[in-house]
Amino acid sequence: MAGHSHAKNIMHRKGKSDAIRSKVFSKLAREITVAAKLGVPDPSMNPRLRLAIANARAQSMPKDNIERAIKKAAGGDAENYDEIRYEGYGPGGVAVLVETLTDNRNRTASNVRSYFSKNGGAMGETNSVAFMFDRVGQIEYPATAGDAESVMEAAIEAGADDVESSEDGHVIYTTFEAMSDVSSVLEEKLGEAESVKAVWKPQNNTPIDADKGSTLLKLISTLEEDDDVQNVYANFEMSDEDWAKIEA
Repeated sequence: MAGHSHAKNIMHRKGKSDAIRSKVFSKLAREITVAAKLGVPDPSMNPRLRLAIANARAQSMPKDNIERAIKKAAGGDAENYDEIRYEGYGPGGVAVLVETLTDNRNRTASNVRSYFSKNGGAMGETNSVAFMFDRVGQIEYPATAGDAESVMEAAIEAGADDVESSEDGHVIYTTFEAMSDVSSVLEEKLGEAESVKAVWKPQNNTPIDADKGSTLLKLISTLEEDDDVQNVYANFEMSDEDWAKIEA
């Protein structure tokens, strides 16, 4: 999820119950399987698989689960997943991008459309909102990686484009093409990242109040709970006062 305050978004994401941990592992495993199937099962020769494994480890996914997901790609019973992006508008005219990996296009399209309509939004056509986002690399580090100044210095030296630091951690942005190289240099300087992935970063944000924000967060949460949905992005911003109303 992407919005006005990265810190607030991190809080929203990390505040979810551990009960959905298995669902997170399932989505990570699906990405690993797809990456291994599209390329080679060797992470040293498959950048997408390497990133998928790194992100799984960052979520403390057991090694056996990771190895099983890789082996599944080579098996004859491995499902064929399609990567499909859905787009639409949420409450307050907020643009929403939904990335999915699905073995049933009709089911996923129907579910996503239903989530939008039941939560004050409407699904749009392909590219109806994608032009409002940039495809970039996002590298996340915990606050313990260093202070804002030292992380900024390391990021600049590594060739990154931007850094957002807060008490919750550091988010480093790169061009999509430079993501792998920048993350490798940063690993030497700051250690292993919590997450390295390609994301859709909003070019501009749409201001919304607590009322619209509450409904939007419900839409995002409902989308994220679907097994076929891998990532959700939205271009909104809320004041601290409105965030406080929602969290009260």
